[in-house]
Amino acid sequence: MELPPFDEDGLLSSGDYEMSLEELKGSMLVERPEEGYPNWDSGWRMKLIENLEVMVGQLLRVGITEIFVNGSCVEGKDHPYDIDGYFECDVVEFATENLQRE
Repeated sequence: MELPPFDEDGLLSSGDYEMSLEELKGSMLVERPEEGYPNWDSGWRMKLIENLEVMVGQLLRVGITEIFVNGSCVEGKDHPYDIDGYFECDVVEFATENLQRE
């Protein structure tokens, strides 16, 4: 998926952008936007995505497929500190701890 360029505030336009981890790794969010950002830390961003990949694998193993990434990692910041994110799951499965048992 091709992402839109960052706006003047370094943000993507509002919305969800469905991507695989491989697409994310090859996107401007890791590689660097086409213009500007001479201090873009692609290596650090890739490390964050590799760590995300571990967590995504754990979530997928218990049946969670709706996983969202947010925060400075999806903004025009040269060196984001971390990745913010969340996932959606069935509240009954979570409350009864069935997810933890799988």
